[in-house]
Amino acid sequence: MRYLHTMLRVRNLDVALKFYSDALGLKEVRRIENDKGRFTLVFLCSADDLEALKKQPSTRGAPLVELTYNWDEEKYGEDRFFGHLAYEVDDIYATCEKLMKAGITINRPPRDGNMAFVRSPDLHSIELLQKGEPKPPQEPWLSMPNTGHW
Repeated sequence: MRYLHTMLRVRNLDVALKFYSDALGLKEVRRIENDKGRFTLVFLCSADDLEALKKQPSTRGAPLVELTYNWDEEKYGEDRFFGHLAYEVDDIYATCEKLMKAGITINRPPRDGNMAFVRSPDLHSIELLQKGEPKPPQEPWLSMPNTGHW
């Protein structure tokens, strides 16, 4: 397992970037604008991690901070500004099966062979991402519904 990023929701992307980039010195390394989903993702890296980041796949660099800006106003409350921790795993299906056997609920099953979500006992969301290319979709994951939220 390899740590990837922590996602934080922000109300105002410009104000957030002023803090994270201008004040803290983090560098923007990737930006995703999603018109259909009405959100922007900005990935930031510390200056000391930039060289190591260049040696990694552009879509899975680490360690990063992901700022998520939803274009439509949302009322998060303090407990919803933290988004999730993200880890890359060698086999998403084997990892989820192991977690289920340990009594952990798979909140968002890996139907796409690429991404799953679980929650810690303190209800922190953990994103699991398949290393490399997504695995072919397969049962029981393909038809497994979401449980709760993440």
